[in-house]
Amino acid sequence: MKKENIPNALTLLRIALIPIFILVLSLGHSIRMHVFAAVIFAVASITDYLDGYLARKWNVVTNFGKFADPMADKLLVMSAFIMLIEMNMAPAWVVAVIICRELAVTGLRLLLVETGGTVLAAAMPGKIKTFTQMFSIIFLLLHWTWLGQILLYIALIFTIYSGYDYFKGSAYLFKDTFR
Repeated sequence: MKKENIPNALTLLRIALIPIFILVLSLGHSIRMHVFAAVIFAVASITDYLDGYLARKWNVVTNFGKFADPMADKLLVMSAFIMLIEMNMAPAWVVAVIICRELAVTGLRLLLVETGGTVLAAAMPGKIKTFTQMFSIIFLLLHWTWLGQILLYIALIFTIYSGYDYFKGSAYLFKDTFR
């Protein structure tokens, strides 16, 4: 495989791991299955870091990667949070806020590209949001409930703050909305 294709292959691997992750959690609710699911989720999360790192290092950023990488992240995290609700390991209202923010920021990114070709890069609060979301999921699946819950609420705070920050920075798009 050419090195140009490795970041995109990692993104595709992350997408392919999502139904496997869901299947493992659906097959049983034993601690062993939760740990196995946590390992799958951790591997998928590592591909998130690795694909972006390699694409930038090798200067092989592609349109597919720009589209698929953030989509894969959202699909992975949203799937995990939905499964955690089903297992009574995460409050539905917290997950609803997280999913609503993800959809709103995705819509904002599309609007920015459509109106001026601007790409909304992830700022530090958004990166902290992603990091804390992923680690909260892993720790909750490992039944390190206390740490998982703390990280979940930190993720919620950064989810709200980063969403606000992105919309505040793009407020000019909506200046004529309420005239």
